[in-house]
Amino acid sequence: MNRLVISILAFLISFNVFSSSDEDQRFLQIIDSEWQRSIDENPLYASYMGDKSSNQDWPDLSEETLRNRQQKTRDALKEIKNIDPEKLSEQNKLNHRLFLYNYERAVRGQQFDSHLLVFGQRGGIQLEHETAESLGFMTQQDYLDWIARLEKLPSYIEAHIALAKLGMERNVTAPRNLMERVARQIELQLVDDPTKSPFYNVFEAMPDTIDDPSEIKRKAMQVISQDVIPAYYRFKDFFVDEYLPSSRTSIGVSDLPNGKAWYENLARYHTTTELTPEEIHQIGLSEVERIRSEMSKIIERVGWEGTFDEFLNFLRTDSQFYFETEEALLQAYLATSKKIDPKIVPLFKVLPRMPYGIRPIPEESAPDTTTAYYMRPSADGSRAGYYYVNLYKPEVRPKYEIEVLSVHEAVPGHHLQIALAMEIENIPNFRKYSGYTAYVEGWGLYSESLGYDMGLYQDPYSEFGALTYDMWRAVRLVVDTGMHYKGWSRDQAIEFFKDNAAKTEQDIVNEVDRYLIMPGQALAYKIGQLKIMELKNKAKQALGEKFDIKEFHHVILGEGALPLDVLEEKVDHYIQHNL
Repeated sequence: MNRLVISILAFLISFNVFSSSDEDQRFLQIIDSEWQRSIDENPLYASYMGDKSSNQDWPDLSEETLRNRQQKTRDALKEIKNIDPEKLSEQNKLNHRLFLYNYERAVRGQQFDSHLLVFGQRGGIQLEHETAESLGFMTQQDYLDWIARLEKLPSYIEAHIALAKLGMERNVTAPRNLMERVARQIELQLVDDPTKSPFYNVFEAMPDTIDDPSEIKRKAMQVISQDVIPAYYRFKDFFVDEYLPSSRTSIGVSDLPNGKAWYENLARYHTTTELTPEEIHQIGLSEVERIRSEMSKIIERVGWEGTFDEFLNFLRTDSQFYFETEEALLQAYLATSKKIDPKIVPLFKVLPRMPYGIRPIPEESAPDTTTAYYMRPSADGSRAGYYYVNLYKPEVRPKYEIEVLSVHEAVPGHHLQIALAMEIENIPNFRKYSGYTAYVEGWGLYSESLGYDMGLYQDPYSEFGALTYDMWRAVRLVVDTGMHYKGWSRDQAIEFFKDNAAKTEQDIVNEVDRYLIMPGQALAYKIGQLKIMELKNKAKQALGEKFDIKEFHHVILGEGALPLDVLEEKVDHYIQHNL
């Protein structure tokens, strides 16, 4: 029996197909079909996952195609509702519950025209070269595929323009101040020399195993010169002459058609709760007050004699807290991550096999994006996870935030959680490779508190940095709901941020603009963190000396990402089982 047959049999057995009910088999067929549909409909996602079957293509963005896909999602939801969960295996009961939850919220979101908001300063068609960051360039065919994709890029740009025009007709446009950033980013693509194009970057250092790299580079230069750069000139003309003047001067989602309901839905979607924007706003204010009190204790400890505002200004401006060069800042991130890696061992029962690396955020987007982000590994194991750090203007990247940022983005934060989920056996792909913002970002923020357990934050300023990051996420609850639901201005949000957190003004402005282009997403961090902390305290109080931090973390991480109410049920079961 060959290896492929053995693997298929093992997969089927792992899902109890041979001993399962007809209902189990019908359910598994639906989720397998829907997973394949998600891959087929998005060639970029397929490539990101390591599936190269559509490596030369871009997604079809036409509204007709979108409406057709939405109908297929509604049809799949009907099929899922016709499954009797009582006839499923115990594992498939949870799979069914999560799949149903995902599709119900997807259908609920169909009433809002989010697909018409096609442009944003944190990435998108004007920075499409950054797609290459998530691709593996190992073989000659990988490079040829990228060139073939670039030949089709003009059509992909035109599809964005078509959607943007629909948005203009329906009064669904992005805030103008953000679009001014996009206009500046488009200029990065308008070069005379194709080798200076950011799309050419991947051809600069090709592996020695590539046959005739000079011919591949010649073809790349030709396509970039004849197809890519002219397409961006046409895009610039549309964007500057038509879209930018039509973009809205207001900032909140509530100013869009059906905007209040749109934001209420986003709050539910990202937090996996029924909390209203007003309730979230009040939670944020309460957390700001609590963390401010903790900050004041450190300020007193270091002997500061000025005001709170003066202390924050001291942290933002004193040269002792900043590196002079990008290289020095990068080396500090590398050294910190190396220091943290062994410290996580006492806190976790299982660690991921997949490693992670550290990369600078691409220089084209660095001025307009946040301090760091994480890119998960590819599904086929060909690409590790990466912790991207912003080296733009090192004089605004404080040393005291490096530790807390690293535990959030790498380990024990995003890399540990996401890589572990990808390595869980016997769960379907939609659970391995999907997530819930409140869980994923809640875990990342909770991980920052584990810095204390690992012996980090020994310096009072580093400890203040950890509190600054906690404050940052509390402030998010206030300003995100403020701008999108309560009528706050952008300046009002920036000032509230500056009054309460020691983030530098560069970061604060970029953060506030991030909330404008990603409404509701920022609510997830603090809501998720508070729930995990609540569950930890509940388990500690109930179990007393029986509480084991490794076991608790295994319960939190062992089933992959979950909505917060399902996560709470898992912890309650763990507590009852161990009493």
